[in-house]
Amino acid sequence: MRVLVMTKIFPNAAEPLSAPFNRQQIAALGRRCEVEVLAPIPWFPGARLFSRWSSAGRLGDVPRAARIDGLDVEHPRTPYLPRFGHALSAALYTVSMVPALRKRRGRFDVLLGTWAYPDGVAAVALGRALGMPTVVKLHGSDMDVLSKRPSLRRQLAWALPQAARVVAVSRALGDEAAALGVPRDRIDLVTNGVDGELFHPRDRAAARAELGRAGDTRKWILFVGRVEADKGMLELGPAFAKLAAANPHAALFVVGDGKARAAMEETLRPLGDRAVFLGARPFAEVPVWMGACDLLTLPSHHEGTPNVLLEALTAGRRVVATRVGGIPDVVHRPELGALVDVGDTDGLAAALGEVLAAPYDGAAIAALGARGGWDESAARLEAVLRRACGAPAAEAAAGAAGRGKVAAGAN
Repeated sequence: MRVLVMTKIFPNAAEPLSAPFNRQQIAALGRRCEVEVLAPIPWFPGARLFSRWSSAGRLGDVPRAARIDGLDVEHPRTPYLPRFGHALSAALYTVSMVPALRKRRGRFDVLLGTWAYPDGVAAVALGRALGMPTVVKLHGSDMDVLSKRPSLRRQLAWALPQAARVVAVSRALGDEAAALGVPRDRIDLVTNGVDGELFHPRDRAAARAELGRAGDTRKWILFVGRVEADKGMLELGPAFAKLAAANPHAALFVVGDGKARAAMEETLRPLGDRAVFLGARPFAEVPVWMGACDLLTLPSHHEGTPNVLLEALTAGRRVVATRVGGIPDVVHRPELGALVDVGDTDGLAAALGEVLAAPYDGAAIAALGARGGWDESAARLEAVLRRACGAPAAEAAAGAAGRGKVAAGAN
């Protein structure tokens, strides 16, 4: 099977750490099928002059083509209207992708758009025009946030029901798709995987030594992700300050960067080295930080099924997160951690303190929170794509399983 992927959430030369979950799943799919990726770059005249304020400016030097994780990736430029053009994004995206799809016409069996808007809307429009079955994959804020905007919701309500299949990473996202008119029998739940070679229980002291922090015996709370308001950073800062006042042995480490970092640093400045902001780190370093911590927190305002939680549990570390999206399906037992309401700063502080103080067994956490790897996730996605191409469900699953055996034998 030949799969053409359209997605704006994919790494590139300027943002090599972007969307690792999407890269890992599509790379695994590429080991099972013929896969090519179109990962558009936003563009507007004079974009480089605004690189300080606009990601389009920072992405201007990304090459037109690249080889990423074994995949051929093309980066077409798509017109972008800063601040005011969101409602037009899908139309501009669609038009700008026509040349790239025309030269590939007849070479692929199915078009996969990952991210509901504008990627999914554009993929459905282009698939209809070119006579290709289209599958749209939903991730989280593409539905939890964007679909709530009336102008975008109308476009999604037009596009998603016309897709051959819709893939959701959580049951909650599947419900959102159904609310937009997608028949339930065309919605597939395909959860993400975890790289078991990277994420596994580690000796905490050894991990801290590897990070140059040997001898640090404090209780570490770790955050990994975008340091943005919608990730709960404006609640995490005050919550940790409250916890730190009562627990002198607690420390917070923040891996990532974003617009809320300055405000969070200001809030926690009086705590000195008990609150450490590390900025973006290489993905291969993240498992070591997880091995070094005592728990991971993700107080997001909205999520699909966040991979960082799956990775933390696979690494044998408990989590404190918000009760949104697919998170309750992940943190489904008290041994795995605790859930709090969005925006509840006091509740977050209390939950962090309680989980931090409770003894636990890392190997038991990993066993309870275990998820399949990326090859298993890609096999389920491949089966969905085969069904979109017309294969019956049993035949599609068998085809995906058989292709997996061939791939395994080849490695």
